[in-house]
Amino acid sequence: MSETPSEHFIRQIIREDVESGKQGGSVVTRFPPEPNGYLHIGHAKAICLSFGMANEFGGRCHLRFDDTNPEKEDIEYADSIERDIQWLGFDWDKHLYHASDYFNQFYDFAVRLIKLEKAYVCELTAEQLREYRGTPTEPSKPSPWRDRSIDENLALFEKMKAGDFEEGSHTLRAKIDLASPNMHLRDPAIYRVRKAEHWRTGNDWCIYPMYDYAHCVSDSLEGITHSLCSLEFEVHRPLYDWFLETLDIFRSRQYEFARLNLTYTVMSKRKLLSLVEQGDVSGWDDPRMPTISGMRRRGVPPEAIRNFCETVGVTKFKSLTDVAVLEHEIRSVLNKTVSRLMGVFKPLKVVITNLPEDYEEELDAVNNPEDEADGSRKVPFSRELYIEKTDFMEDPPKKFFRLGPGREVRLRWAYFLRCEEVIKDDSGEIVELRCTIDPETRGGDAPDGRKVKGTIHWVSVKHAVSCEVRMYDRLFKVEQPDEDKGGDFREHLNSDSLEVTKCFAEPAVVAHDVGSRFQFERIGYFCVDPDHIESKHPILNRTVGLRDSWAKIAGNK
Repeated sequence: MSETPSEHFIRQIIREDVESGKQGGSVVTRFPPEPNGYLHIGHAKAICLSFGMANEFGGRCHLRFDDTNPEKEDIEYADSIERDIQWLGFDWDKHLYHASDYFNQFYDFAVRLIKLEKAYVCELTAEQLREYRGTPTEPSKPSPWRDRSIDENLALFEKMKAGDFEEGSHTLRAKIDLASPNMHLRDPAIYRVRKAEHWRTGNDWCIYPMYDYAHCVSDSLEGITHSLCSLEFEVHRPLYDWFLETLDIFRSRQYEFARLNLTYTVMSKRKLLSLVEQGDVSGWDDPRMPTISGMRRRGVPPEAIRNFCETVGVTKFKSLTDVAVLEHEIRSVLNKTVSRLMGVFKPLKVVITNLPEDYEEELDAVNNPEDEADGSRKVPFSRELYIEKTDFMEDPPKKFFRLGPGREVRLRWAYFLRCEEVIKDDSGEIVELRCTIDPETRGGDAPDGRKVKGTIHWVSVKHAVSCEVRMYDRLFKVEQPDEDKGGDFREHLNSDSLEVTKCFAEPAVVAHDVGSRFQFERIGYFCVDPDHIESKHPILNRTVGLRDSWAKIAGNK
């Protein structure tokens, strides 16, 4: 990613506001998640934008939980949201708020709307409301209770608050414009009756504000200057402005941007919850999930997510981003920052016949050629090694530059290795190679100047550490699992999205703690899973493979 941030319309708007002194030149943004699920990569874009703009322009960003729907909310979700934002590298300092902090103010403002004859208590049922709604070209029918007196509305609203009415029987609605082409201005609901215990306020309230009302009033109360929302809220903005203007309170300003859509991914929290509840994944933090916690468990570094969000940019246009772009950013960060190890997944035994049976030595291996400060490590070497089966062919084609009968390759950090004999079992399967090394090539070139075209990785059989490896692939088989409107998105689940296998790794793998990331040379990037704590052997997750198709495509543009 370029070190220079990409210019986009939100950055431009804020810069112009600061330079002109609008709102005193201050920048106050907010991120307002609902505590009804775990955050995902789509939320990461909103987080990076809201916190990033505040940081860039010397302002502040509030974390405010939109906790106005008690039936679906849980403190587990709130805790996970805080954890994920901090892991991404952002801090709200002392500015942690909840919509429930303002329940009293919301109520008082609703009373003010009633006294201004801008709100009324309605007794239409949900079904009747649909009948009265009208169409974009036909006005809504007025509620029979639209012209109640101020005193009657105040009394009924107080009864709603006291719990005298059943759910669905009464709502408080704004009185705006039943003929407006914008359906959101046709007397929208402000409050509804919900007799559910709230995770913060308990049973203090049995009426709860609607999002469109709570959102703008919360922004105003907190002095939010730039309320950044996804594009679907653009049609809600006239209602946002109407509430603030009618109540005559601080005028926050809403700006909308296109949300992130990613191939092979669903972004709906409802759908992600269904995957968890139906056992399609192991939980919200399953490494196949697009949740931030799942990506953290998979070994994705937070810098990669921040870089990705900057790369995809901020626009007003709906688009679909190739998941390969995200994978490219992950590789770019990991390539520069993590150590290399050697691990063999499909072992073929090699016996070096010109070494004694008890031969052992330690070789120096560079941890990361991209980072000199990462230093080096010692790798044990012995007479018997494992190499990958795919690094040997008995009858290799011309362009196969790895090991074959009579051929020579370099063992990474070690010696030139020549295959002298192939050992097979009764079925004809190759089970062992008898080889020799050139002792003069330890860690370098041959003194006689001969060259080899292939370098392969290996591990010492005697010192190999057996690891459980979880090889993760994309959760869905199709690019847009949400596109099939008539079907079930779960039909597109990839049954091969998880393969549990084994590998033999060099001993340095045991020095890596839970969450540590590294590269198995020539294979991919991996991290240590939390399940490792309860296991007798390392449990590893594949973060991403080495192949970077997006970088090749982007380089050809």
